[in-house]
Amino acid sequence: MIDVIPFKAEHFWAIDVQPAQAYVRDIVAPDYVKSLEKYDSYTMVSGDKLLCCFGFIELYPTRAIMWGYLSATCGQHMTGITRIARRLIAGLPHQRVEIEVDCEFEEGHRWARIMGFELEVERMRCFRMDGGDSALYALVRP
Repeated sequence: MIDVIPFKAEHFWAIDVQPAQAYVRDIVAPDYVKSLEKYDSYTMVSGDKLLCCFGFIELYPTRAIMWGYLSATCGQHMTGITRIARRLIAGLPHQRVEIEVDCEFEEGHRWARIMGFELEVERMRCFRMDGGDSALYALVRP
C-alpha cells in the first residue's frame, strides 16, 4: 500500500535516491528544497519506506512544472506511483504540465511516455544543475 503525505524537506535528504539523480544532493541548495514545501508537493511512502518525493510548481495559471526524486528501490511500486501521479496531474488546473528528463536516463524517458507526456525538445544543452543535457516533455490538455 502506498500513502501520500505532504512533502517535507527532510524527506528529500532521507530518501535513498536512485543513482541517476544522486548528483542533485551535492548541488541543490537546502533553502530551495525547503521552498518546495510551499507548492503542491508530496511524498509517497510504503510503511516507513520513502518511495518518492514529487510535486508541481506553477509558473502561471496555465502552466506547471512537475519535479520528482525517486528511491533506488521503488521499482516494485512503480505501477502504484504512476496511478497516483496520474490522478494528481488530472486534478491540476493547469493546461500544460512539463517535466525534464536527463537525456541519458532511458527509464525516465519511458516513464514520461507511460504517464502520457510527449517529447517536445530532444536535447536542451547544459540544462541540468550539473551542466548535463535534458529533454523536455509536456502533457497538454485542451
